[in-house]
Amino acid sequence: MNNYETVFIVTPVLSDAQVQEVADKFQGVITENGGQIVNKESWGLKKLAYPIQKKTTGFYFLMEFTGEGSIVNTLETQYRRDERIIRFLTFKQDKYAVEYSEKRRAKLSNKQEE
Repeated sequence: MNNYETVFIVTPVLSDAQVQEVADKFQGVITENGGQIVNKESWGLKKLAYPIQKKTTGFYFLMEFTGEGSIVNTLETQYRRDERIIRFLTFKQDKYAVEYSEKRRAKLSNKQEE
């Protein structure tokens, strides 16, 4: 099993319920193909560095998951087919990235408890 991290940007013209539906869809794609979600975060509506499809903002999502290599091809195919996705990036985490992610999650959970 490999560790992966994916970030995708959803078009800003959707309602909150529709945006959550998109996030749930891609979480389902991962779990249906034998992956396991380690962490998911919604970063909210953010300004883009440059306009994409004449849009200057987008809803950002981060998902960390484990799975086989073929899951990435399936996930990225689904990203390309969904017109609500503006951009996406998926990469395989090495042991240092996994360690950093665990520290980051621990730090975030400590802040939320306070």
